[in-house]
Amino acid sequence: MARPPRGPPKRATAPGTLLGRAAVFATIFNRLGEHYEAREPADADAEAYCELLSTIGDTDLDACVSVKPSQLGFDVDPAVFRENLTRVVGTAAEHGGFVWIDMEDHTTTDGTIDAFESQVRRYPGVGLCLQANLKRTPADLARLADLPGKVRLVKGAYDEPPDAAYTDKARIDEAFRDLLVGAFERFDGGVALGSHDPEMIELARTLHREYGTDYEVQMLMGVREDAQRALAADGVAVYQYAPYGTRWLSYFYRRVMERKENALFALRAVISG
Repeated sequence: MARPPRGPPKRATAPGTLLGRAAVFATIFNRLGEHYEAREPADADAEAYCELLSTIGDTDLDACVSVKPSQLGFDVDPAVFRENLTRVVGTAAEHGGFVWIDMEDHTTTDGTIDAFESQVRRYPGVGLCLQANLKRTPADLARLADLPGKVRLVKGAYDEPPDAAYTDKARIDEAFRDLLVGAFERFDGGVALGSHDPEMIELARTLHREYGTDYEVQMLMGVREDAQRALAADGVAVYQYAPYGTRWLSYFYRRVMERKENALFALRAVISG
């Protein structure tokens, strides 16, 4: 949960209004930017994350960062992504921070999991997102269960082909429930639930009581904030996923193109940001 800051951040590189928000809500910062075709912007975003992690480390704020593989150069070369991720995670380790690795479409899953495994063996303050709609995810969850670090479970926002992913909402919900049970049974590092679905949140609370596994609920900034406050008041660790930066138009466009159902969530994030 968020704690009051000791004082103002020592650097101006962090998103000031959001750092102020992090004094109220525990926050996951995601700098806008993805699918870079050149190395320069990927390196620049990696440096921005390093500066932000350093800034957070100068405060008592309960905040961390979440990075996208394509933002750190995966589309340029997976080796560029791994190099930049090593820089970001190294900075987190230096300042006692935490780095979430977002999951993108299914073509990047293997490379993303490999990078997570490499990093979390060096420093446990790393978490990985897994998507319930992908048919491969139960095997991925089992593969990662004995590693340190955390796992974030989401339903999945990308428009994937039917051979790789479930497309029926009821089937995705079923897969999500099964994954939650497996994660609470096997993940000692902790489980994050990236969802606004009240049914799934209540299931997570039930599983926590049964298994004692640490968990947190992650919800988008500006979405169901009354519910976020109510959960926090009831003792649940709630984190806001907060996009920031200047690339709002491309962010909104990509979210809608990935899946039309993303439009409302993306618009709320744009307005809140």
